[in-house]
Amino acid sequence: MMNFTNPVGSGTLWFHNLTTADGTPVAYDPQARAFVPMPPFCVNRDIIGCNWIAPEKGAFCRSCAMTALAPDPAIPNAIDHWAETEAAKRWVLDNLGRWNWFRPEDPGTRPAFHMLADGHSTVAMGHASGVVTISVSEVDPVVRVSRREALDEPYRTMIGHMRHEIAHMLWWRLSLREDFLAAFREIFGDERADYASALQKHYEQGPPEGWELFYLTSYAAAHPHEDWAETAAHLLHLTDIADSFVASDLVSPEMPGHNWDPYAEPDTGLLIDVAVAIVMRINHINRSMGISDVYPFVLSETARRKLAFVHDWLRRGAQGR
Repeated sequence: MMNFTNPVGSGTLWFHNLTTADGTPVAYDPQARAFVPMPPFCVNRDIIGCNWIAPEKGAFCRSCAMTALAPDPAIPNAIDHWAETEAAKRWVLDNLGRWNWFRPEDPGTRPAFHMLADGHSTVAMGHASGVVTISVSEVDPVVRVSRREALDEPYRTMIGHMRHEIAHMLWWRLSLREDFLAAFREIFGDERADYASALQKHYEQGPPEGWELFYLTSYAAAHPHEDWAETAAHLLHLTDIADSFVASDLVSPEMPGHNWDPYAEPDTGLLIDVAVAIVMRINHINRSMGISDVYPFVLSETARRKLAFVHDWLRRGAQGR
């Protein structure tokens, strides 16, 4: 993620800012990728702290307009959790916008989000026909950690959920192309295999022995759809880690230049090598404070080939060049 110039003075603005350091209201323009000091602001600004601009007064911003269902405000903490969930969504949508997904120049369908809070039952997160369902309750660190431990996952965050579930929607968009489907099945397998049975087998028996040689995560081994979603999410993890590193004016000997743009990099191998070198160093720093690794994964050669496949298709952008 980039950092941004203050439009009304000196200093830096960060992607989540609602005001400058001196209190001047600002909002993010996702089309210009810059902060502006004038309205119209998103109508959700005072409700959930949305800091994006709107097309007109009283309207939703581009991101909030994609939310078709909001959580029941009668559920405790639902609005606070929704606010943090929307912030994660904005982050990931802006990441994907670097490859022109879901921007005005994208002629395809946008995702519709159902943001639901756990009430009498637990919300099942997932994607179906362009609709992404998210449990905002996972913003609660106790809920998130308990589920991460129950599922034996090394990483579980709301940004991670957004990247994974939106990746399913991207697959749905790309699957309209026959050339994509044929290439996908060659490397990921046939997604027409029974999905419900595959997940049931995964949860009852766990991943196959030696899954680490072929998949980024154990969950990716469950079904080709999950392999794609996990791989696409990891491509976004690694690209945005590298981009945030560069935006912070940090340097690494593996980088091709000081002004290198990871989102513009066509060489997946180079992108992954730089990102992995960065995360290994950050992991080491985190350990000095007893904090979990920022990226606790090992990339096999097969996983790298899958990352290259996803990178190629997502970099073509929404128009599928």
